[in-house]
Amino acid sequence: MSRAALLVLADGRFPAGGHAHSGGAEEAVKAGRITDAASLEDFCRGRLHTAGLVAAALAAATAAGADPVEVDAAADARTPSPALRVAARRLGRQLMRAARATWPHAELDALAREFPKGAHQPVVLGLTARAAGLGALDAAYCAAYESVSGSASAVVRLLSLDPFEATGVLARVAPQVDLVVDRAVAAGVRVLGEGVGVLPSASAPLLEIGAEAHAGWGVRLFAS
Repeated sequence: MSRAALLVLADGRFPAGGHAHSGGAEEAVKAGRITDAASLEDFCRGRLHTAGLVAAALAAATAAGADPVEVDAAADARTPSPALRVAARRLGRQLMRAARATWPHAELDALAREFPKGAHQPVVLGLTARAAGLGALDAAYCAAYESVSGSASAVVRLLSLDPFEATGVLARVAPQVDLVVDRAVAAGVRVLGEGVGVLPSASAPLLEIGAEAHAGWGVRLFAS
């Protein structure tokens, strides 16, 4: 197992398209729920324990060897917002392009054929981790960290927040990332014996509602 591969996959410069998405932060900024580093930290904690937990478990399950088609269906069931489903599949398609160019693998090719418009991003992430020789823990860490780092980066642009403050937020949230990853991996491994029904389904209604509102904006900086 190559830990260097994990660094490549988790690198913000990996061309997976995440830079174009705010994870709900743009709508939260406009609504006044994120105004500074403290409110960004609250937002990231909430997102981590809901959408982040679900994404990390989906990625862990796929990396552990669960059927990606079944995991994708579970991802759809756990994403009530049509706007977020579209965003997740667009991100999945972009990640698939980068993954197949970086770690060519028959399983990635098969998933790309199954979902020509893109599978859910965490599912592609889990399969990419497998192709790179990584495991469920690695995939879960990538997904959980992405769930907060993308929003923090977006808020730097949206509010002209000091990047040092945004990085401080991520450092303070880091112990919670560890906890979420532990829960996600435990659930992901259970899928192999018990099916996708054991995956967490933590909800974040405000993120879902905000995503639908954001999708209708005529002018926006981020795709989601």
